[in-house]
Amino acid sequence: MEPRSGALHGGARPVVTTPWRRAYRIGQQARPGNSRRGEMRYDYAMGILYLLLPYLLQGTAIVHCIKTGRNSLWIWVLIWPGIGAVAALAYIAIEIVPDLFRSRTAQRTARGFKRAVDPFADLRRYENEARLAGNVAARQRYADELVRHGRYEEAIEQYGQALTGLYVHDPNLMLGLARAQFGSGAAAASRATLEEALRTNPDFRSPEAHLLYARALEGEGSVEKALEQYRTLANSYPGAEAAVRYAQLLDTHGQREEARKVARELLDQARIAPGHYRRAQRAWLDVAARLAN
Repeated sequence: MEPRSGALHGGARPVVTTPWRRAYRIGQQARPGNSRRGEMRYDYAMGILYLLLPYLLQGTAIVHCIKTGRNSLWIWVLIWPGIGAVAALAYIAIEIVPDLFRSRTAQRTARGFKRAVDPFADLRRYENEARLAGNVAARQRYADELVRHGRYEEAIEQYGQALTGLYVHDPNLMLGLARAQFGSGAAAASRATLEEALRTNPDFRSPEAHLLYARALEGEGSVEKALEQYRTLANSYPGAEAAVRYAQLLDTHGQREEARKVARELLDQARIAPGHYRRAQRAWLDVAARLAN
């Protein structure tokens, strides 16, 4: 006798293994009507979800309203019979969505998208502001943006124009000037500017300035002094860059084992650090991993 249509040898039907059916325990050897009952269970579960969804939205909106101190009139609107789901959607659109776009993450994403579309938009805007206003703040923004675009000589000129009068020894302006000088290849000038900034502003503390100072010493060829500065920074700098540069300089000058030790300590610290730190420092941690091997 030939097997019935749709049956395997032995009289059993194929086992149903789709994810939705597994979720509702369907997929055993079929008996007549088993597949239909599974579909009914799935439809019943989805029906319950659709019934509960408006109440879930409503409850979430009410809790958010209370916790964030929004206008209490929203609560009355949200519990009004018959309009709960519509009110919850209105609350999300009016109160929650704008906050998402005002968050730092959203603003960074928007700036990144804007720079990808028109990378020179900020540069043009800051140039116009510096030309029209001509004040220190406008010149500093323009100079900082010039550095970001690698136009170091122009940035040095703008910083020089800003470092006058009351701002002649402003530490942030002097740090910007040192950054531009280093970018242009003038490591000695950068180091001298940083030393002058510290002399005239003895209370000025900046991890970025300290790291730049170590890099300027390295750029000048003062290896021992640079190693000393990197050694100090390795455990205090808020990021992985200082420790990695320390390990790289050690490795370059034949201190391979010490370089491995520094890189491994950094990687050990990164393993217990928050996830956002590892994501932000991924490029430097990848270099450390290569140095540690």
